[in-house]
Amino acid sequence: MEWMVWTTPTLVFFLVIAAILAGMTAWEVISPTVERKGFLLISTTRGDRLFIGLLSAAYIHLVVVGFTPLTIWVALGASVLWALILMRWG
Repeated sequence: MEWMVWTTPTLVFFLVIAAILAGMTAWEVISPTVERKGFLLISTTRGDRLFIGLLSAAYIHLVVVGFTPLTIWVALGASVLWALILMRWG
């Protein structure tokens, strides 16, 4: 039986996701969210926007890796920028 090898980037990825979820939980306890409507045209909470941001970040990475000669760092930068815009004005 072979086991999955946990590389450093994989560990960092999951630790960052865990830290984001812990931070969002603390933020929710301190300041409960209120649904609002931004440029997404649907009422969303912070958690909704986080989920949409993580999902769209995966698609941004897939598009950059699959259809452009750009490096993965460009995809990371675009994903972080998109997530910040989405969390603020989405």
